[in-house]
Amino acid sequence: MDTDNLSVVLHGKGDLRLEQRPVPEPGPNEVLLQMHSVGICGSDVHFWQNGGIGDSVVKKPMVLGHEAAGRVLRVGTGVTHLKPGDRVAIEPAVPSEMDEFVKSGHYHLSPNIFFYGRPPDDGTICRYYKHSASFCYKLPDNVTYEEGALIEPLSVGIHACRRAGVTLGSSVLICGAGPIGLVTLIVAKAMGASQVIISDLSAERLAKAKDLGADFLLPVKREDAPQEIARRVEGMLSGMPHISIECTGVESGIQTAIYATRSGGVVVLVGLGEKMTTVPLLNAAVREVDIKGVCRYCNTWPLAIAMVASKQVDVKPLVTHRFPLGQAVQAFETTRQRLGVKVMLKCDKNDQNP
Repeated sequence: MDTDNLSVVLHGKGDLRLEQRPVPEPGPNEVLLQMHSVGICGSDVHFWQNGGIGDSVVKKPMVLGHEAAGRVLRVGTGVTHLKPGDRVAIEPAVPSEMDEFVKSGHYHLSPNIFFYGRPPDDGTICRYYKHSASFCYKLPDNVTYEEGALIEPLSVGIHACRRAGVTLGSSVLICGAGPIGLVTLIVAKAMGASQVIISDLSAERLAKAKDLGADFLLPVKREDAPQEIARRVEGMLSGMPHISIECTGVESGIQTAIYATRSGGVVVLVGLGEKMTTVPLLNAAVREVDIKGVCRYCNTWPLAIAMVASKQVDVKPLVTHRFPLGQAVQAFETTRQRLGVKVMLKCDKNDQNP
């Protein structure tokens, strides 16, 4: 058994290191995985740059990463649905007890949840990782490891569109054309949205959105007034959208989403911003605009894998940069600078293919 378990370890704010960690032993209901492809999320960069997100603060060294796919090496004694050699996508959030949220099918809301790559739980940017077998999903032969790693962000888009009620004929505004905004775009189109308009500061990211099926592109500037952006949305769509999905977490973006959404519509908040935000709540209340939050995802992996395998959605164009694990710091810096869209780390030293 190879003992090289090179891992990307965050020690604190700004302190990211490559270190050797012991190869873990899987428990009875776990599998040992040889990691292959792990995407870098904006939250990974935020932990690196700031040492925490909200109440999740790095207090001890931890391995980063939660957008992952790999190959099963060993299975625990209680595992029957997986075998060595199976290729899997990994759902990061695992409930640790059968509480009321798990019983009701909302396990993602459980306060008793293990989420790898979030303090204090180690993540997947490493050579070898163990995980609950129940939250590892086999990949069909026509789905690559990179696509498997992208099931995680794709799941965010699926959960957001479910919360929003996207359906045939929906008109949708998406604020932000970063990785989550782009996966939300492709999911909204797959679910039947007839018109999708997407906004961003970056012309490059808007061009990527056009390639992925956006019907309208809305370039914005930091100084633009939210109400003015909302009027531009209405003009481009010849009407206000049924749904707005805010993927930036920026206060002005949330304000724009509320002002832009038609009366009786829905605003879904995906992006993470400041703890306290000023929003035109009265405007939403008197027009019966529902405001919904999103906590990652729930019961999405089978659907997401099926959408990719059936070619209903194509996530391959999201990957713009690839780095071997030994160049993880450069990969993180590339993501921090917002170069391209999705940066993928290749953790298997013997297989750097997608």
